[in-house]
Amino acid sequence: MKKQRESQCTQKTISLLSPLGTIQVSGCENGVHTIQILMDVAPAERSSEAPLSCVVNDSLAETSPELRRCVEWLQAYFSEPQTTGSLPLPAFHHPALQGDAFTSRVLQVLLKDVKFGETVSYKRLAEMAGNPRAVRAVGGAMRRNPVPLLIPCHRVISSSGQSGPYMSGKGDHLKQWLLTHERQRGKE
Repeated sequence: MKKQRESQCTQKTISLLSPLGTIQVSGCENGVHTIQILMDVAPAERSSEAPLSCVVNDSLAETSPELRRCVEWLQAYFSEPQTTGSLPLPAFHHPALQGDAFTSRVLQVLLKDVKFGETVSYKRLAEMAGNPRAVRAVGGAMRRNPVPLLIPCHRVISSSGQSGPYMSGKGDHLKQWLLTHERQRGKE
């Protein structure tokens, strides 16, 4: 676990070993700052017998309640994803999620209105956020999402039904994995 000093926050980073590889969650007492998927391994093969898991690599001692809540949510997402809708989300503490900027509005609408197992097009999300002509800006908001998985930018697809890029195109295979994970686990 690392401590970092950023403005008035003392951030801690927790590493988790997930079916997607290592996930690093950073946050402070006020909430989660970022989630990074490191893409250090290929996504896990799915098996109907073996439950998927998400294991914490670091001690959770001296970790804020918000960071612990995030870890619990991520663990549930991989092992019993259909339960995440009833779990409380951690508070977010990142500038992209504060205020009334278009990026913040798009991310909040995505979080609130696009549920587990659902997808939405970039165009439809622009409409839902109040600016139907801002399709490209929605793509920019997805690229700036500081907390992927919690705010499910992987659920945003092109109008043609293609999955579209994820993590600037480097994580397209992860987006496919996540969408399939939600479809399969949502049927259980």
